Amino acid sequence: MSDLLERLRGRGWRLTSQRRVVAEVLDGDHVHLTADEVHARAVARLPEISRATVYNTLGELVGLGEVLEVATDGRAKRYDPNAHRAHQHLLCSGCGAIRDVHPHGDPLEALPAGERFGFTVTAAEITYRGLCPDCTAGP
Repeated sequence: MSDLLERLRGRGWRLTSQRRVVAEVLDGDHVHLTADEVHARAVARLPEISRATVYNTLGELVGLGEVLEVATDGRAKRYDPNAHRAHQHLLCSGCGAIRDVHPHGDPLEALPAGERFGFTVTAAEITYRGLCPDCTAGP
């Protein structure tokens, strides 16, 4: 059983066949699918699943804190099931590929006290941008 399915079952979340398929599609490392990609993969497993059900399920998973919604520079939002593992993202500026990365150190410590403007900083979301090997190689 996937990590996401185990967490959802542990929360007592009712796993209908549609919810299960969405969770299964999101399973794995470096998974950052758009809602349309989730829907396409879910339909391949459960042809009767509707786009609205996929969108509603993704919204519920984000609301539960079990899936992260990742916005990437005007592109479609992506959904990341690794909500409980601290990580940052590496984004290809060319094709939009996203990878989870785990830099050393605490990102909160990277912001000097003088730059906090009195805020009590509780979280940091860092996106590293560059070109993936496919985009660097060119056509």
